[in-house]
Amino acid sequence: MRFVTVKDQDCEFIGLVDDSEKLVLPLKRVWDELEEGFFPNTMLEAVELGDEFIAKVQRLLKNVTSESYIPIDSVTRLAPMTKLRKNILCVGKNYAKHAIEMGSEKDIPKHPIIFTKAPTTVVGHGTEVQNHQDVTSELDYEGELAVIIGKKGSKISREEALDYVFGYTIINDVTARDLQAQHKQFFIGKSLDTSCPIGPWIVHASAIENPHHLEIETKINGEVRQHSNTKNFIFPIDEIIHVLSKGMTLEPGDIIATGTPAGVGKGFNPPRFLKPGDKMEITIEKIGTLVNTISER
Repeated sequence: MRFVTVKDQDCEFIGLVDDSEKLVLPLKRVWDELEEGFFPNTMLEAVELGDEFIAKVQRLLKNVTSESYIPIDSVTRLAPMTKLRKNILCVGKNYAKHAIEMGSEKDIPKHPIIFTKAPTTVVGHGTEVQNHQDVTSELDYEGELAVIIGKKGSKISREEALDYVFGYTIINDVTARDLQAQHKQFFIGKSLDTSCPIGPWIVHASAIENPHHLEIETKINGEVRQHSNTKNFIFPIDEIIHVLSKGMTLEPGDIIATGTPAGVGKGFNPPRFLKPGDKMEITIEKIGTLVNTISER
């Protein structure tokens, strides 16, 4: 199941994308026509409802017809979750080759490196990313698998960790490398407005049998810059959730970006930073492709 947040005539709603990826089912609209009782208005409410939400969708699918769907091109796609309760949690240097390209083998971490991005960074598939040329000359891309937490929990064991995952999506962790260096920490360089494209949708965890064996690829203007597989994670998802939750409560709707593979612009010699007009495409197996461009102004 692929769940998307879209806007139609200024009305925001969540939908289910069909297998062709060309049609979307306006879930609450159709539910109100065919069923009775509560149905979530937002993706956050849907994630909070968890298994009950999935059961409602499955029930709905038994009764809908093809006429209930609308063309996905007739609506504006937004970030899967448009309102976040907290910062996006991010894992740094989670692929050994990326750690090396950013320094040396000594930079391969022994424990997860965690930083965050502000909620104001979030934009959706197809949206322009501001070039921010007034504050940075080193804007970079980072294609990543993102995890959507579906249940509240703390002190989560590794054995149970994946049971807390609602689904998966794609994040482009756009980064101002010069700001990152100037401020000696990640937050400002990672939190420029529009610097966290997310999408194109959330794929429910039931559709991803093994999140640790997914091909991931980033193209800039059609050129492959990053290509790897999540089997190359230093810290797998279950370990990340376990470590984060040791002293921190994870909640439904929390987003964890799992790190980027080698091939970022900073890793080239000379560096190949993003320019106005650049097209960024991040594809992850079993999820889809997230596409965004850098603004001209």
